[in-house]
Amino acid sequence: MRTLILTALVAATVMPIAAEAQSYRDIQRDRREIRDDRRDLREDRRDLREDRNRRWGDNDWRDWRNRNRGVYARGNWRAPFRYYAFRPGVRIAPTYFGSSYWIADPWRYRLPPAGYGQRWVRHYDDLLLVDTRRGIVLRVINNFYW
Repeated sequence: MRTLILTALVAATVMPIAAEAQSYRDIQRDRREIRDDRRDLREDRRDLREDRNRRWGDNDWRDWRNRNRGVYARGNWRAPFRYYAFRPGVRIAPTYFGSSYWIADPWRYRLPPAGYGQRWVRHYDDLLLVDTRRGIVLRVINNFYW
């Protein structure tokens, strides 16, 4: 009786493995299909990239900026403090990133959106991305307004 139970257990474990086995040709065909799918995906991505570059140009941000110079006009803008060339990592006083210096519509200037607790701030002709909770400059774009 014991050998009958052991034989049944072995047969129960071996039979599904044998039933799921694929032939070598099936495996090769599946690998070829995967390769073809990857190649098609690469070609589609390349086509998408080419279409995007054709539509916007290689330097889309600079091209857009040159076409829309009025948006970036300097104007008669002055602050009640001296100009300092800030760099990332510097802690600045709250007067430099007060609400009157915030860029309310960064999408208009094609800027990436500011994260939580961050603001784009104008400092003379420069743009600063400031962490408003700590007062630390995260990113600087020099001569943004020209």
